[in-house]
Amino acid sequence: MKYALITGASRGLGRAIALQLAKQDFAIIVNYVNSETAAQEVVQQIKSAGGMAEKLRFDVSDEKDTETTIKQWLADHPNDYIDVLVNNAGVCEDALLVFMESAQWHRVIDTTLNGFFTLSHILINYMLLNRHGRIINISSIAGLTGVVGQVNYSASKAALIGATKSLAREVAKRKITVNAVAPGYIATDMTSHLDETTLSKTIPAGRFGKPEEVAAVVGFLASDAASYITGEVIKVAGGL
Repeated sequence: MKYALITGASRGLGRAIALQLAKQDFAIIVNYVNSETAAQEVVQQIKSAGGMAEKLRFDVSDEKDTETTIKQWLADHPNDYIDVLVNNAGVCEDALLVFMESAQWHRVIDTTLNGFFTLSHILINYMLLNRHGRIINISSIAGLTGVVGQVNYSASKAALIGATKSLAREVAKRKITVNAVAPGYIATDMTSHLDETTLSKTIPAGRFGKPEEVAAVVGFLASDAASYITGEVIKVAGGL
């Protein structure tokens, strides 16, 4: 059975991506840390639609926790295969650099960048053996342009883009693609505190995006139709 693992999949972008990939006949692993009820709701929604899904708790910022959990899952599923990895989990710890605390810097970097490394490092071996795989990293427009008060977040997302391009070159011959999606302002819990009316005036499309619009791009990159696309960064930002 082909599985797609989506980190931070209990809500927001991760939830929309999980539902999209389930429609594409992937069995889904819904990763979460604290939101078990929300994760179970995603699992149930997929199952109610006739798909397969299970929830899996681990903290991507904790290398040991991630390694132990994933290796146990692999041991428990000898006939299954994680064909798609979506590194979506991310956090914001906003502050101007002059006021930023070390813990704020490390929490963001550990979640986005180190989380990418730990999971990709484990699963790339299986993808290489199977000569197929998709790694899709959720970056951000912040990683391309920078955002005031988000030096940590912008740095993590920009680094993710560099990692995407390098890894894509390393594994392309084994039919593994590695791409990034860079959303702009998307209507999720992470942006609920923002003034959407004012910010929408700065976006050429004149509105915030929908999680489903990002998920559609991820779904395409996970499909066979995107087999010749690798090392790319696709913005979903309404022209921003």
